[in-house]
Amino acid sequence: MASQFNVGFWRLADPKISITSVASMAIGAALAARDGSFSWYWLLVMGLAMFCMEVAKNAWGDVYDYDSGTDLAVKSEDRTDFSGGKRVLVDNILTRRQTWAIALLFGLAGLILGATMVFLREPSIFWLGTVALVLGWSYHGPPLQLAYRGLGELDVVLCYGPMIALATYALLTHSYHTDVIWASIPLGLFIAAFLWVNEFPDYEADRSVGKNNLVVQLGRQRASRVLPLIYLLALLVLFCAVWGGALPVLALLGVAGAIPAVFAVRWTWQDPQTFYRHQPVQPLALLAFVLLSAGITAGILLADG
Repeated sequence: MASQFNVGFWRLADPKISITSVASMAIGAALAARDGSFSWYWLLVMGLAMFCMEVAKNAWGDVYDYDSGTDLAVKSEDRTDFSGGKRVLVDNILTRRQTWAIALLFGLAGLILGATMVFLREPSIFWLGTVALVLGWSYHGPPLQLAYRGLGELDVVLCYGPMIALATYALLTHSYHTDVIWASIPLGLFIAAFLWVNEFPDYEADRSVGKNNLVVQLGRQRASRVLPLIYLLALLVLFCAVWGGALPVLALLGVAGAIPAVFAVRWTWQDPQTFYRHQPVQPLALLAFVLLSAGITAGILLADG
């Protein structure tokens, strides 16, 4: 029983998905270091808070997607390691009570860590944290359920782009800077592209229960044509940030993320119906945003050094 619970917990604590928060924090922390203010201690506190909230979000998201029927409707041939939910309820690994207990426990831990940062380090991040909490809940949770209304992708751009990066920068520097927004918008778009390709395997299931994300609204064919536009917009913002002086030229190391993105776009474009069954598009989309973040972060630090 304990081992089964552990399996369920680690599904909810999926390290692959937690990378998104780390990628955004890295950019905010690099800009803070550039501006002469850095603390490993507070960065660790922020990281733990984000991990706790990711676990909580995954847990309550699994409950709501189970209740809507979308996770139940995913066919076995459409299941992947990156989509279809965590499936702790569908696969009878955890009970509903256990799943909600994890959501509440880790949500509370995240809030306590957040309060620690607000009261002992930087009060102004209370507002960012509050908005992020509302958006995080509302991705799956009522009354907004943004992922069901075609607004989940924008939610991801905002949360995993500017909001986490700004909160990290403010926590470390006690200030705000527009450079953080310029640096993090490309990342938010790359992470939205990762979400975008993850919505393809769930297309039939989502459509059948009215989970009207943008891929469902557009259809797989047209959605596959939008994917390269998301990546191109992200790269355009990055080039504008460098051209405008918000970021150093070395931040263009982040363009390395375009390499796996090209392959992801190509295979999605060629076979929008079933690419996920025979091509590694989803891990490539993940690698793309990791390389983008690593490149921008390294470029900022190298230019400063």
